[in-house]
Amino acid sequence: MNHSEAESEPSEYSYYDYSDWYSNNAEPTEPPKEVILPCDPTADNRIFHACMLSLSLVVVLILAVLTRKHKFCHGFARGSSSIFSPANFLDQTQSKGPIVAVFGLLFSKLSMLVIAPDPLPFSKDTPGDVKEYMKILAIFYYPVLYYPLLVCCTLQRRAGYVFGTLLSFGHLAVQLWQAFDCPKTPEIYAYYALLAGLPQLACFAFLCVQFPLLFVKGPNADEDLDSSYYTNYVKLLLKKKSSTASSSTTDKSTLAERILEVPKSYIYIPEKVFRFPLKLAVSAFVALVAMYHTALLLVVLVVPTLHIVRAGIDENIAFLLLGFGVVLSDDRMEVVEIVTFYTWLLEVCYLCAMTLSCLVSLVMLTRSMVLHRSNLRGLYKGDVYSVYSSQKTIRPSAPGVVCWMGLTGYQAAIVCVGMAIQTVVFFICFLFLVFLIIIPIFYGRNLFAFTIAGKAWPGWVTLTLVTVLQHVTAKFAFIKKEAGTRDLTNRESLFLLTYLLFLVNTVVGLIVAIWRMVITALYNIVHLGRVDISLLHRTAEAYDPAYRYYAHSLKVEVSQSHPVMKAFCGLLLDLMVEGGRAGQKIRDAEEACSSTPPRVQETGPKKETSRPRVRARWQLLYTLVNNPSLLGSRKHFQTQQTPETVPNGAPTCGSKKGGEEEEEEEAAKAPAETSTNQDKTD
Repeated sequence: MNHSEAESEPSEYSYYDYSDWYSNNAEPTEPPKEVILPCDPTADNRIFHACMLSLSLVVVLILAVLTRKHKFCHGFARGSSSIFSPANFLDQTQSKGPIVAVFGLLFSKLSMLVIAPDPLPFSKDTPGDVKEYMKILAIFYYPVLYYPLLVCCTLQRRAGYVFGTLLSFGHLAVQLWQAFDCPKTPEIYAYYALLAGLPQLACFAFLCVQFPLLFVKGPNADEDLDSSYYTNYVKLLLKKKSSTASSSTTDKSTLAERILEVPKSYIYIPEKVFRFPLKLAVSAFVALVAMYHTALLLVVLVVPTLHIVRAGIDENIAFLLLGFGVVLSDDRMEVVEIVTFYTWLLEVCYLCAMTLSCLVSLVMLTRSMVLHRSNLRGLYKGDVYSVYSSQKTIRPSAPGVVCWMGLTGYQAAIVCVGMAIQTVVFFICFLFLVFLIIIPIFYGRNLFAFTIAGKAWPGWVTLTLVTVLQHVTAKFAFIKKEAGTRDLTNRESLFLLTYLLFLVNTVVGLIVAIWRMVITALYNIVHLGRVDISLLHRTAEAYDPAYRYYAHSLKVEVSQSHPVMKAFCGLLLDLMVEGGRAGQKIRDAEEACSSTPPRVQETGPKKETSRPRVRARWQLLYTLVNNPSLLGSRKHFQTQQTPETVPNGAPTCGSKKGGEEEEEEEAAKAPAETSTNQDKTD
C-alpha cells in the first residue's frame, strides 16, 4: 500500500540530478594513467654508500702510509704530492682525463640533487622541512665520497691505480645494478633518473678504463718541471721563422680563404707545443655536462606536459574557444583536429628552440677554447691589452685567487642559465615565425602580419628610396678623388640635401634604434654562456662579474704556470740537484772545451768564471725582452715601485740605475754559486 501511494505522488524535478544524462551519453572509460611507485633497488643505497665510504677511507689511509714511507725512503723529490693535494691544477703536463671525469661526476650529482626526494643516501622519505638542510650536507658529502678517486690518480703509484680501479668498478657495478632494477622513477618523468645518470655511468666507465692503462704505463716521471713540454715551448720561441712563411702571411688572402677562416676560428684544434691548462679543461668538460643536464631538464619539464594536453583535447575545446570569441570551424571535430595540430606545432617549436640553444652553446664553448688559447699566448708574451682594458700587473692577488678557485663553478652555472634563457627567446621567435608567417601562407587566412605590412608599404618604400638616394649621392656626387686622396665636393647640394632629409632620417633613426635593441639583445643572449668575453663596453668590462672572474683567474694561471718560467726553473733545478741531466751536459761541454789546447788551459779560470756570467745575462736578457710581464717580479723593481703606480713591463727612469747595479751584483754572485755547486757535485 505504501508502495502504491509513493507511485501516485508526483516526483519533484531535481536540477542537480544528472543520472539521465550519464545514462544516455555513456562513454567508454579510458584506462587510468600509469602510476609509478617509488622503487627500492636490490642494492640498497644506504648500505652501498656506507660500504663505499668506509672503503674509501681505508684506501686513503693506506695511500697515506705508502706515501709517507716513500718520502722517508727516497727523500725529497720534485713534484711529489700527498693525499691532501687532490691535483696540481697549475701543472699543464699531467694526465687530465681522470681529474676531468671526477669533476663531471660531481656536477652530475649536483644536477640530480636539485629535484631528488632524498638528497642524502643515508636518509629515506626525507621530511620537507629538513630537505634543504640535507641538500646542503649532500653538497659537501659527494666531494668527500669521490675524493679518493682523485688521490689514486695524482699520487702516481701503482697501488693507487689498483685502488682507483677497484673503487671505479664498484661504483659502476652498483650504478648499473640500480639502473636495471629501477629504470622508472616517479620524479618528473619516468626515465629522468636513468637519463640523468648516463653522464655518471660514462665517467665511471672512463675511469675503469683509465686506471688500468695508467697501471700498465707506470708512474710518469716526466711531469711538471721534468717534462719536455716547457723546453719544447722555449725552442719554438727561439726557432727562426722561414722567409717563405713570413711572406705568405703578408700576402693578401683570397675570398675563399677568408670565408674558411670564419668556421676555423670556432673549431679548437690541439697543438703539440701548447697544452690546455687543467683548470680550463675541467671548466670546458663541466660546461659540456651542464649543457646535457640543462637540455634534459628543459625537455622533461615541458614535452610530457604537452603530450598530456594534446591527449586530453576533445569536442569541449570548441565551446571553450567560443567563450573567448574564437571560431575556428563550425564542425567540432575539425576544431579538435586544428587545436591538436597547433599543440603539436608548439611542441615542434619548443624542440627546435632547445636544439638551437644546444648547438649555439656548443659553438660558443669551442669558440671559448680557441679564445682561451689566444688569451694565454698573449699574456705569456706580455700583451696585457688582449684581455684587460688597461695596464695590469700579472701577479696573484686575493681576488684573483678567489676567482681562480670558483671559475669552473661559475662557468657551469652561467651556461645553465644561458641555455634556459636562449631556449625561451628562441621559442618565442619560432612561434612568431610559424604562427604569423608560415601557417598563414599555407592556409591563406589570419594574415595579420602581411596585412599590417601591406598597409605600411608606402612608408617602407619611401624610407628605402631615401636611404638608397643618400648612399648613391654620397658615392658619386659628394666625394671626389684627386691624386689618390678623397675630399668633399658639391657642398651646397650636400647641405641642401641634409636639410631636406632631416625628418625622413629621424624616422630611419627610429627604425635603427629598434633594430639596434634587437641585435644587442640577441647578441647578449647568444653569448650569455661565455665568460671569456664581456657583454659590456670595453671601458665598463669591470662591471661584468663573469668576465671579471675570468680575467682575474688568468692572472693566477699565467703568473704561476708560465712555460718559459717553468723551463728556466727546471734548468736551474737540474743544475742544483746532484746528477741533473742539464747540469751534467753543461759540465761535460765545459770540460771538453777546456781540456786540450794549452793556451786555453792557461786562461781557463778566467773563462770559467766569465762564461756562466755571460750565459746567465744573455738568458736573462732574452727572457725579459720576450716576456716583459716578468719584469715586475725583479727584486729591485719590487722594492722601488708599488704595484698600483707601475704599468706592466714599463719601469720608470729612476729605477734604471739601481736595476743595473743589482744586475751586476747578481751576475757577480752567479759564478761563485755555480763554482760551489760544481765542487759539491764533483
